[in-house]
Amino acid sequence: MKTNLLILDSQAEEYRKALELEFPDLHIRSCQTEREVGDFIGQARILLTFNISDELIRKAVNLDWIQALGTGVDSILSLPSLPKGVLLTSTRGIHGPQMSELAILLMLALTRRFPDTIRNQDKGVWDRWQGELLWQKKVGILGLGAVGEQIARKCRAFGMTVYGINRSKKPVDALDRLFGLEDLLTVARDVDYFIVVVPLTPETRGMVGAEVISAMKPNAFLLNLARGPVVDEKALIRALESKAIAGAALDVFDEEPLPQNHPFWKMKNVIVTPHVGGTSTFYASQVLSIFRENLRRYLKGERHALINVVEH
Repeated sequence: MKTNLLILDSQAEEYRKALELEFPDLHIRSCQTEREVGDFIGQARILLTFNISDELIRKAVNLDWIQALGTGVDSILSLPSLPKGVLLTSTRGIHGPQMSELAILLMLALTRRFPDTIRNQDKGVWDRWQGELLWQKKVGILGLGAVGEQIARKCRAFGMTVYGINRSKKPVDALDRLFGLEDLLTVARDVDYFIVVVPLTPETRGMVGAEVISAMKPNAFLLNLARGPVVDEKALIRALESKAIAGAALDVFDEEPLPQNHPFWKMKNVIVTPHVGGTSTFYASQVLSIFRENLRRYLKGERHALINVVEH
């Protein structure tokens, strides 16, 4: 008897085509939207998705395993009807290349005032200024998982002094200095760029609050590539409006999509990107590098040995 796999994602068909020949013991249904799922949700043993509604998960009476397509699984864990016995795994570890490149892009754009250059181009204005450099600047990275490590290495390549902060004080070879969470304010006071890449947990929610932001230098920049609620959005707005810090680059927000009337849109010292840090043209192949191996183990009965199990 075949095992039912439901793939719910805009790229569902691409995943199905990549898997069906290699895993003949699977019955795969690929759906781009929840409207297409129908009764199959009640038969599915495995679910591959970023998100699912509580209404649909309530009907998943035979579900045994969810493979999340992202690192952050807070939207799945917050589902009231998520069965406690369902196995949940993430794609933690695959996002380093794209997230670290976005961090470098945003730091360069802030430092070189690139948004001003584009605005001048739109108006046909020839205006020149001396460019600041990343070279010899200090960067603090809050979170030293796969993403934080790759950001650290790229920052070192630009000649930056790299500070890292994490709870475990796990050594990373690309760091100049390693700090624990108790040193958050010390790092915030010293660095020119403060990059947030920790996952959203009860511990990290609001971790970068008014005290941390107000400790930053007036010429420093904040980058949030993690989750919106890790940073106190109201405190950040106050700091940006009063020019207590130089600017920010934000890929994540408390509310997404960012409402049209949100002040971030019109702030000249803010770069807004629409939660694209983890995306790339080769994302499906990155996901499949984990999901294929997890499928092999699951189908062999090695449920306990899956990669990136999330406890809940």
